[in-house]
Amino acid sequence: MFGFIKKSLGKTVDAIKTVAPKKKKYFSKNELEDILLEADVEYTLVEIILNEIHKDKITRDILRSKLLATLSYSSYKEPKFTAPFVELIVGVNGAGKTTTIAKLAYKYQQDGKKVILGAGDTFRAAAIEQLTLWANRLNIPIVSSKQGHDSSSVAYDTIDSAKAKGFDNVIIDTAGRLHTQTNLANELKKINRICDKAHSGSPHRTILIIDGTQGNSAISQAEAFDNMIGIDGIIITKLDGTAKGGSIFSIAYALKLPILYVGTGEQPENLTPFDKYEFVDGLLDALFEETDKKESL
Repeated sequence: MFGFIKKSLGKTVDAIKTVAPKKKKYFSKNELEDILLEADVEYTLVEIILNEIHKDKITRDILRSKLLATLSYSSYKEPKFTAPFVELIVGVNGAGKTTTIAKLAYKYQQDGKKVILGAGDTFRAAAIEQLTLWANRLNIPIVSSKQGHDSSSVAYDTIDSAKAKGFDNVIIDTAGRLHTQTNLANELKKINRICDKAHSGSPHRTILIIDGTQGNSAISQAEAFDNMIGIDGIIITKLDGTAKGGSIFSIAYALKLPILYVGTGEQPENLTPFDKYEFVDGLLDALFEETDKKESL
């Protein structure tokens, strides 16, 4: 797992090396400010981190504890539910929703679960076609309708079919954009209500897909979705293709929501559970020299 996360941080590490080309045992506050900003950690958060440090020479252990603190909301506890487990996937077009749904479905398949998909993004014909291609590739059933049809009816039919046929997991796609944000909010709220009618208590988890290449600009987008429908967790996509890996700290700190997975490639298996310790250590390995763990600070 660590290999995937570390590899996906390659471009972020390269960006850091432009301001910190050599590994050191410690850095000054000014040096760390440049490093964190280069990794796309939001300026306000950089100031918060550095203001809490009262030493001139900042070691790996000191910085590690501060970075981990920004990810303190990264744990997730699965809610109690009666099968099937229903997930609603939300996010703007282009964030990687369709591919991420396929990766989630593949993961559940590998865990021995029976999965069914719902093509609830009826606003875009391409979304229905892309999800259907993935369903066929993974040999997973899918419920869909034509472009422009009622997305909430797709959600209902998907859950109804899952209950009748004994499926374990239901993953429902949603539109990323309608004509106005109000229309999108109304549609998502309607889907939520219909899911609960089809299976009381569902959706059990609503996941927001965030494009990692957008960096900190994704925060306002995420806040909008959270206000519309309530988000339970986040998946960061395209982490391997961006130098903005540090934005994960800002996103987690601002939203106070758990990051569930990160996308580390295009294949179905390239969905890695987010581990804050491995993520932080992957960045710090690029900055600090190896030291004797017994060495006192």
